[in-house]
Amino acid sequence: MPHKQARSLSTGGWRLPPPATLGLIYLTFILLGGGVLWLPVSNAGDVTLWDALFTSTSAVTVTGLIVADTGSAFTPFGQAVIALLIQLGGLGLMVFAVMLLTVLGIPIGLPYRAVLREEVNQKTLHNLTDIARVIIAVSLSCELIGAAILSFVFVPEFGWAKGIGHALFHSVSAFNNAGFALYPDSLMSWVDDPVINTVLPALFIIGGLGFIVLADIYRVQTWRMLTLHSKLMIVGTLALIGFSWPMFAALEWTNPGTLGGLPDTASRVWASWFQAVTTRTAGFNSVDTSAMHDSTTLMTMALMLIGGGSTSTAGGIKVTTAIVLVVATIAFFKRQTQMHIFGRSLGSEEVLKVLALTTVSMLLVMTGIFVTSISHDGDFLDLAFEITSAFGTVGLSRGTTGELDTIGRITVMLIMFLGRVGPLSLGFFLATRSVPRVRYPKGQIYLG
Repeated sequence: MPHKQARSLSTGGWRLPPPATLGLIYLTFILLGGGVLWLPVSNAGDVTLWDALFTSTSAVTVTGLIVADTGSAFTPFGQAVIALLIQLGGLGLMVFAVMLLTVLGIPIGLPYRAVLREEVNQKTLHNLTDIARVIIAVSLSCELIGAAILSFVFVPEFGWAKGIGHALFHSVSAFNNAGFALYPDSLMSWVDDPVINTVLPALFIIGGLGFIVLADIYRVQTWRMLTLHSKLMIVGTLALIGFSWPMFAALEWTNPGTLGGLPDTASRVWASWFQAVTTRTAGFNSVDTSAMHDSTTLMTMALMLIGGGSTSTAGGIKVTTAIVLVVATIAFFKRQTQMHIFGRSLGSEEVLKVLALTTVSMLLVMTGIFVTSISHDGDFLDLAFEITSAFGTVGLSRGTTGELDTIGRITVMLIMFLGRVGPLSLGFFLATRSVPRVRYPKGQIYLG
């Protein structure tokens, strides 16, 4: 019985598996958030129910795609609601639920621990409340420090009350890799500001590494003692930044719509840095994304698909997934039966999981592009960019989302939801082992 309890959550006379329960929780908060954002106290009057639901979906899934300008369409109360939805969605709704039950002294049963285990991507039920406590402590600390530093930019610009509010909002949005900004041009007005270009990237890089990596670094503080996952995340993140930063600069340096229109070299370097790191699910932009060359757009789409780390505020197929794919490919061409990374071996089971996750992700993106293109005949690259951004929960846009009809917007909402909850659900099924009852003789097929 305890084993069955850990695998499903009882609701009345029927049972929900943890992934379904997690998805239902996210959906409930999306609907509640949409209802609150539709209220007159939350918006300026021009926000429809569909706009409110789209905004709520984007906030809970920490994506950042919008159909109504956050700064002008929503009141300060509505902006606070969006920030709260971002916080809940980024850190995990079950994390907050478990911490609330702990504070109230209510015992946390096995079914709820099972759902929490799926959300924080752990294999056991041990020390889950401690992990949830660490996640909240680290997140709030980073966000408060970030807001304090950002206030030196926003307070002189907007005054004390509004400036501190903007600093808090953008700090929460950055750490949770949401990409929501309070300005129509995102952060283009601060393209060469050193504080904006260091604090915000620091927040979404830390948030994108993953809480398990941060806890591992804090615990051991030496490279040799780090877990394999932490090493892969750190090396993978540095490699992606090291590739995308100079590549973005090289591709866009003379483009008058992006870097070429900036006044000096320092501004172009800052903008290249910011755009290189924001593509990994952060979603802010300091240059006009719609003016990028096609080559830069394709590179950005690839980075958005990769995303950040497991148990992080980021989306995508994850950095470790991409690394295992590359290592498995190299091992195949070298005729190696085992993969070795940092003195550790990976078996075929990890490769199968990676292949399943990547295949489902690509099918989801392709299906989203197909369904949306049925009713929208705009530029194909722009449409593909929006769907990729939705799946990776990034929020970067080339302006197509606001032009979509009802079917297109519903599709984007569904892609955002699946991009956030889908990998968690898929991970649950991949972790479930089944022993075949009948063994069949081996067959042969010809590949390639």
